[in-house]
Amino acid sequence: MNTSRRVTAAATAAALALSACAPAPKPSPTPPSDPEPTYEGLPLPPGAILDPPGIAPEGEFATADFDWPGSLRPHDEEDGIGGSLEQIRNRDRLIVGIDQSQYLLSYRDTSAGDLRGFEVDLAREIAADILGDPEKVDFRFVESASRSEMLQSGAVDVVIRTMSITKERTQKVSFSTPYMISYVRLLAPRDRGIESLDDLAGMRVCIVDGTNLLNLARTVAPESEVLRTRSWSDCLMATQQFQADAVLADDAILAGMAAQDPHAEIVSESLARQLYAVGVQKGHDDLVQAVNRTIERIRANGTWSTMHRSWLGGSLAEPTPPPLMYREEEEQ
Repeated sequence: MNTSRRVTAAATAAALALSACAPAPKPSPTPPSDPEPTYEGLPLPPGAILDPPGIAPEGEFATADFDWPGSLRPHDEEDGIGGSLEQIRNRDRLIVGIDQSQYLLSYRDTSAGDLRGFEVDLAREIAADILGDPEKVDFRFVESASRSEMLQSGAVDVVIRTMSITKERTQKVSFSTPYMISYVRLLAPRDRGIESLDDLAGMRVCIVDGTNLLNLARTVAPESEVLRTRSWSDCLMATQQFQADAVLADDAILAGMAAQDPHAEIVSESLARQLYAVGVQKGHDDLVQAVNRTIERIRANGTWSTMHRSWLGGSLAEPTPPPLMYREEEEQ
């Protein structure tokens, strides 16, 4: 073997010896798993109030099941001249108090920039009958807690905002015959394990402040915190951010939440019946009768059913209109 071959063999042997002594490469560290989401530091929705459990309800839950005499029956012809209808026609606009965030009922479509929903359609039908044009409507946003006050002050002509008929409200405003029946139910994300009222102990329930649901929430869920927000969209967001575990509301409202959040479902158990009606300032009887003429028309010609299928079809909301509810008229 010549000298160059001996050097090469020695170098190879040395390299093999060094590689045998070198430590094995360390395995790559396992990436850490994502932490569980926590929202403890997030502020509550603007204007929200959190009540501790155990607060006694301030009276009974105000339902539609009381001795309401009924609305004013519309006549074939309008009585006389003047009144609120003449003011509306002189203005050439119907001013309607409404919500803009209740999906399927009255919400702003961000892609088109306009208001849509069952209650928006109803407002346009009333405007069509009074003014001859469904577009002659000025919509004004009204919060739940200020619906009666907006009517009493004359800021709006009518309120169409899931306003249920209660004994207390009939002392402040007049109502049309009901245009929808709804039932109070629960909505909860599927991961909260809420399938009935029995599962609410220790949970947090969300309602909108100013509705007639606060006493019901404190009655059926005495061991739960109650989160009171300014809007139903705030309640839905609160459940998504683990700031609330369930929403207590009417099924017509919950239908819009369930459509927006595929991870939430409505508990079918019914807790109370609600009758939605159009609110009108007291003393504006001609306007109440005009609204009732519209409700009768859309019931009779199938428009009501078309509106319901378009917006609430497949939901738990009652698929037929309520019966006409009119007071007995005194003989002249």
